[in-house]
Amino acid sequence: MSHEQLIDDLWDGQPPGTGHKVLPSHVHPLRKALDVAGAGPADSVIRSGKGWYAFVGHTVRLDVADLDERAAEAQTAKASGDATAVERYTEALALFRGEPLTGLPGQRARMERRRLRERRLSLQLERLECLVLLGRSGDTLDELAALSAADPLDESVLALRMRALYAGGRQAEALNAYEHMRMQLRDELGVDPGPSLRTMYEAVLRQDDERLVGPVAGPAGNHSTALRPQPRPRRPVNELPGDGGSLFGREDELTRLTAPSAPGAVSIVTVDGPAGVGKTALVVRAARELSADHPDGCLYVDLRAHSTRRRQTPEQALQHLLRSLGAARGELPSDLDELTSVWRAETSRLRLLLVLDDALDADQIRPLLPAGAGSRVLVAGRRRLADVDADRRVTLEPLGPGDAASLLTSIVGHERAGREPEATRELAGLCDGLPLALRIAGSRLQNRGAWTVEYLVSRMAGDEHLLGELAAGDRSVESAFRLSYDQLTPEQQRAFRALGLTPTVEFDLLTPAAMLDGPRHATERLMEDLVDTSLLQQPRPGRYRLHDLVRVHARRLAQAVPAEAAPARSAALGLYLSAARLASDWGLTGFSTGPRPTAAPFTRWEEAEAWLDAAGGELVDVVGHAAALGEADHACWIAEALCDYFVRQGRYHECRTALEIALAHVDGATDRRMPAALRNCLGYTVLHERRYTQARSLLTEALDLARRHPDPHEEARTLTGFGALALSVGEGEQAIVHAMAAVDLAERLHSHWVASMARVILGLAHYFEGRDQEALTCFAGALTHAETDGRPRMLGRPLSCAADVHLRLGRYHEAKLLLHRAVDLVQHGGDAFLSVRSLTRLGTAEEGVGNPDVAIALHGQALFLQRQLLSPLTEPSYAWLEMDIRSRLGSAFLTAGRIREAHEQFLAVLAVHSNRVRRHRPR
Repeated sequence: MSHEQLIDDLWDGQPPGTGHKVLPSHVHPLRKALDVAGAGPADSVIRSGKGWYAFVGHTVRLDVADLDERAAEAQTAKASGDATAVERYTEALALFRGEPLTGLPGQRARMERRRLRERRLSLQLERLECLVLLGRSGDTLDELAALSAADPLDESVLALRMRALYAGGRQAEALNAYEHMRMQLRDELGVDPGPSLRTMYEAVLRQDDERLVGPVAGPAGNHSTALRPQPRPRRPVNELPGDGGSLFGREDELTRLTAPSAPGAVSIVTVDGPAGVGKTALVVRAARELSADHPDGCLYVDLRAHSTRRRQTPEQALQHLLRSLGAARGELPSDLDELTSVWRAETSRLRLLLVLDDALDADQIRPLLPAGAGSRVLVAGRRRLADVDADRRVTLEPLGPGDAASLLTSIVGHERAGREPEATRELAGLCDGLPLALRIAGSRLQNRGAWTVEYLVSRMAGDEHLLGELAAGDRSVESAFRLSYDQLTPEQQRAFRALGLTPTVEFDLLTPAAMLDGPRHATERLMEDLVDTSLLQQPRPGRYRLHDLVRVHARRLAQAVPAEAAPARSAALGLYLSAARLASDWGLTGFSTGPRPTAAPFTRWEEAEAWLDAAGGELVDVVGHAAALGEADHACWIAEALCDYFVRQGRYHECRTALEIALAHVDGATDRRMPAALRNCLGYTVLHERRYTQARSLLTEALDLARRHPDPHEEARTLTGFGALALSVGEGEQAIVHAMAAVDLAERLHSHWVASMARVILGLAHYFEGRDQEALTCFAGALTHAETDGRPRMLGRPLSCAADVHLRLGRYHEAKLLLHRAVDLVQHGGDAFLSVRSLTRLGTAEEGVGNPDVAIALHGQALFLQRQLLSPLTEPSYAWLEMDIRSRLGSAFLTAGRIREAHEQFLAVLAVHSNRVRRHRPR
């Protein structure tokens, strides 16, 4: 390249000096860094002449060449249907370390950076696509979400993310993601999504499984037979322990341990996992299968990191290994460095298999590594040895229910287990799939012929008995756990004890941070330390859990320190209460008693709601956990606060369960508002389920309690509930009486949620009576109250209801504007029912303004989302909604001239109606 070209490329023609004179000061350090020692100008990889420089690259290996080679291997594997393509892509992506050409200025560097970033994204997407094709879509969602956040308008990323979401059963989320990008593209660029993304959207909408999630095409890959060196005479050295019998559920792990390793190198494979998970049994079985490939010896060393016996030092282990090989001619040195030198010299010509069991850390392992090419080392330990350069790492988890029951059956006998299949499965569950626990339980049954499996199960009821029964002779599950616990620092031990008190099985950093009253970064370090010791699991990034038996052990340790346990429990429950109250649309004025939500760790209601979403189906367990601990107030407060969150998501069964648990303990609560409040919440829930008789009974009880122990806040909520009930059963005038009383009381109390809800009910009552202007006035008042807190669902509800009035009056443009706002608001707020209601009405508005095709698409989306609301528990509540959507869809088909499809929709409406009548007919 000429000097001028270099200057143009690097500094865009404006070098930091005088023309080309600046170049030598940059080239010299490059030569110094890249050339071999003593290389002269003629031997340098950077040559120069008059006005030019040249890079002589034929002897230099480039990382971009490595990338091309590995990417090609990955693409070939993917094209042939080889599941190892994921590993190949991972290896290619591992070559990227931060930003390419960091700090290098100029147009050429910018173009190369852009090219490499695009290459990296392309490889990421190809790897993620492989995971989706292999049925591992759940492993891709966090990474795809991060990519979408980095470039919200990248359609290729969104298309793959929609595919992965659909494969994981999250169709509604996939559709919402598309709609969000469509609006962004229109608002920011004035364009619609491209054809590929639109095709993906249509496939998700139509649930076209064949197009969306298919198997990897092609065969599983062809494996040619490679010539191997002729085996050398086998030495009679085999120290492997006896095989402990059949392995259950470890086929995949065994395959990984015995897979071929790179020729000419010493291969290291580590196996980690909690105490009693079967690490030793697995590595010994793998070693026996590999022994034929290592004719110079199969050696075994128990390093005793977690043992009542003294831990093996590297010096002791090396002396043992050298003697096993017959290398102990005379006295062996005692110095570690000298021993290591002897060991490497002795093993340099050997192909050995070495099993290092119960290893503690890298310092214990490194001196023991053999030097001979083709040797293999299998390391088993409870800790994750991140600082050991391993070829493969296997984390061993407890057995699944089927494999656990099979192992137990193999111990107690098929006949005995077959007589009590349910009890056998229950016992396997109590053992948490831990092979050590299963073998101890099986051994106890073997030695107690008169015991039934059910009898042993009954003996294991409760934390105080469970671990006590899992002991036989010198084997004990609790003592195995205790040895791991004793290895922890005092700070780690305190964190482990606190985790035994978490109210959910799975949790993120916020829960232990609250319980330990420490900063998040310090808590994360403690959690990661516990993961490395295999006492804590990390099922996915940022989420943690304890194995069931480990949790029992941690809880028992925590209960032994009551002064530490009580504040930790209260902090965890307080965190869930703050999140639930902050996420509730009822607002801070909606909870007149109990603790106020704390400022941290949630600054906005969206954060609190997202945190609750991550807890999934375990929120009811938080209420049960509080009740079981005698924390009746917290059980009641949390159940009440979760009511709005559950109901707006259509999770009525969970809501009822949580409230019923709390009601069963309400007499133990010191907060005397709770008896009326919980009945109000339960009435509110069953009213949404159309259980009108039960709702009337609960609201009557709540009103009596609110007036007997004067509580105007609960009285206002009860009156609102009565208004909604009257409206639902066709008692319009009664609805108006109750709603007006509720509005009056709520406005005096500045309870904006109640006032807004009551005005919506009042507006609907007027609407059903044909008083359109009065209805619009009420909805406008409801919107004013909703704007006080600005919650999207509260804003969307009166907008959606006001649109009904405009639709009836034929004001389709006005209705369309209101419904567009309502749809955006309620979808942002996550209200499933209101989303469906507003979408289908928006379809009717689009039909009214002459867009029947748009209307059909909107009704189709509403119908799809409505199906997501259905379950065996909620189906009767939403059958009427399906009838409404299909009626509107049929009308849109008629307007579009599609008579046959309209006919099908109207028939479907009649079919749904017939099913409802048949289901509710007296028998």
